[in-house]
Amino acid sequence: MQSLTRRDLFSRSMQTAAGLMMLRQGAASPAKRVNKMKFGFTSYQWGSDWDIPTMIANLTKAKTFSTELRTSAKYAHGVELTLAPAQRGEVKKQFEDSPILLVGLAIVERLDSPDPARLNQQIESAKAYVKLSQDVGGHGIRVVPNDFHPGVPHEKTIEQISLSLNALGKFAADYGQRIRLENHGTAGDLVTLKKVMEGVDQRNVGIKLNSEPVDAADFAQRFQGVKKYLDDTLHFHELGRGDFPFQLQCDLLIDAGWEGWWQLEASSKVPDRLQATIEQRELWEALVAKSLARE
Repeated sequence: MQSLTRRDLFSRSMQTAAGLMMLRQGAASPAKRVNKMKFGFTSYQWGSDWDIPTMIANLTKAKTFSTELRTSAKYAHGVELTLAPAQRGEVKKQFEDSPILLVGLAIVERLDSPDPARLNQQIESAKAYVKLSQDVGGHGIRVVPNDFHPGVPHEKTIEQISLSLNALGKFAADYGQRIRLENHGTAGDLVTLKKVMEGVDQRNVGIKLNSEPVDAADFAQRFQGVKKYLDDTLHFHELGRGDFPFQLQCDLLIDAGWEGWWQLEASSKVPDRLQATIEQRELWEALVAKSLARE
């Protein structure tokens, strides 16, 4: 066997030391955070009087590359159940020929009514919007839970919402659509929605976060409870109002590897809604940058 010289031993010891140093440095350096989120828009009030060409033009200028159309209130975009097939096709073409993704429709149908006839009407209406969303090129509909009612046990309302979501989810799957349950109303806090989702077996149903103040105080804990149920879109209200921990939400979503759209749902009175949208995007970009820069 060939004997090792002093030079060989020194060389090998230096290589070993260098290797150990690299391992220590690698262990000390956390994986680099990556942002998979994007900034979008919900027509609601800031876009209420924008027809589709205006909305596409304004959002393109604002570098806001998705929109969700609010329905049922005579909005200028005109995307309602009354649209004829040819009109639906024209809406789809306008978005397909633009840089703006139509993520879906924000409808007002709710799943809380203790009146069976009223509940069935809401479900059937939501199904009609599922078809409309597919026809115009959307990918899902927003529904709301919405409230608990006097004299009705909370557990019964929660079960009813879960069963309604299963029915809607099964129907929507045939049209390639998602059912987005918004974090909204007295039956819509995240603690309650976790219970609702535990009774849902349709994979195309998810929770749409909505920056509700009721969830703010212990948002991190509530977020962990619903993280696995999150939809690929969320609503948020104007940044800078100080009534919700948006930075924390951003941190948690990035750490969870969430890939989706933050849809701005704004209602404040501003002199220039296009400029205000740009300013909100810039505030959102600052949130993301701060999240990514954490040690």
